[in-house]
Amino acid sequence: MPLPKPIIVVGHKNPDNDAISAAIGYAYLKNELAKRDTPEGEEVPVYVPARLGPLPPETAGVLEKWGIEAPMVINNLFARVSDVMTPDVITATSDAKLIDAGRIMRKHNIQAVVITDENGVYQGLVSTRMIANRYISATDKLEDGASQMAVASDLIASLDETVEVVMENQILTIDKDDRLDEAREDIMAQPWREAVVLDEDGKPIGIVTRTDLAQHPHRKVILVDHNEVRQAANGIEDAEVVEIIDHHRIADVSTVNPIRFINMPVGSSATIVTLEFRNHGIAIPKPIAAVLLSAVMTDTVVLKSPTATPVDEEVVQYLAGILGVDPTEFGIEVFAFRGGDDDMPIDKLVSADSKEFQTSEGTVLIAQHETTNLESVMMREGEMREYMRGLVESHGYQFVLLMVTDIIAEGSQFLCEGNRKMVNRAFDIECTGQGGTWMPGVLSRKKQVAARILEA
Repeated sequence: MPLPKPIIVVGHKNPDNDAISAAIGYAYLKNELAKRDTPEGEEVPVYVPARLGPLPPETAGVLEKWGIEAPMVINNLFARVSDVMTPDVITATSDAKLIDAGRIMRKHNIQAVVITDENGVYQGLVSTRMIANRYISATDKLEDGASQMAVASDLIASLDETVEVVMENQILTIDKDDRLDEAREDIMAQPWREAVVLDEDGKPIGIVTRTDLAQHPHRKVILVDHNEVRQAANGIEDAEVVEIIDHHRIADVSTVNPIRFINMPVGSSATIVTLEFRNHGIAIPKPIAAVLLSAVMTDTVVLKSPTATPVDEEVVQYLAGILGVDPTEFGIEVFAFRGGDDDMPIDKLVSADSKEFQTSEGTVLIAQHETTNLESVMMREGEMREYMRGLVESHGYQFVLLMVTDIIAEGSQFLCEGNRKMVNRAFDIECTGQGGTWMPGVLSRKKQVAARILEA
């Protein structure tokens, strides 16, 4: 039978520090709660943090400094071959005799045995059906005048032949991470009822039969830092959302069953995760505290953003106390991991932290780049605008708005390509095609920018 699958904890597309850090922190918390609260004798669920894109440089810096493994990258939440395959396949080598293969299948109550070479590399498959076909075909000799005794004698003697005489080597082979819906089509199209799952070295790690395909598994997932289909992993509709931890507006992710949904008007999802540690009485190790604190400080722009609340401030003091650091100095150090703006690839500078929003007039993209050197970033205005125009054209956005946020001066320079009228109307400004518009005090994409554009 397929093994129980881990529950994936994941943030949104184009993940920022908060999306990844909240996933790491919440997966750790859920695993600790599972170990503490699962009744003895029952299977302990496993929670795995994941991400939908590359690590932001500040996240990579914090993880490396504190020795934390980066969450795995996933592309979608569609069911995979691994969700239905039978692992730990029973194998025999190609020099095994037919009688040995038959005994193996009888002993393990299986219908097929996978054949490998002496190094464990896949060679083919022998099934009860293949062996039966061989013996049924032997009865043709009776029609040619052979005696029943002679035929029976030949069949008995053939038991000492190697499995290669009946082995089929045209069986479909697949990867454990292949999408199940695509693998299903391939398996049903071939004449054999099995497919063999191979690892990267060509060794068998599982088997999938047509009976397995009757299952309809749904990957279990916990969403952090978002609850909007547009920002979620592809295949979210095919997954089972079991929890949501978020600090944004309630959007359009729906579930079949009631779930635990924590949504709070605070500055960071990591703030909510920290509160959950405290609510459940689970100690926060220093590396996890560092990850969570880095997320709160980046998402609230070192507590300067209008999204920062007294709750965030209290959580920052709590986490800084665990680490024994000055929170402001810690936050500035995290921002420093981003490196210089002069040589940052233009795609990362513009869209590493970007989110799509659906307005009444179409889809828009609002991106944000936080810096301590606005002048350095603005020296690349021509490059940024060219890249933004490319995004408008290739994705059909109504506009792309880039907020270049100066965390020292506490404001943002607006650069917009596309239908600038929407932005101008929302903010009563004249955002032109050159130089941009300085927006003092505007630090929060969510509260000060996206909200106004969606209401305009």
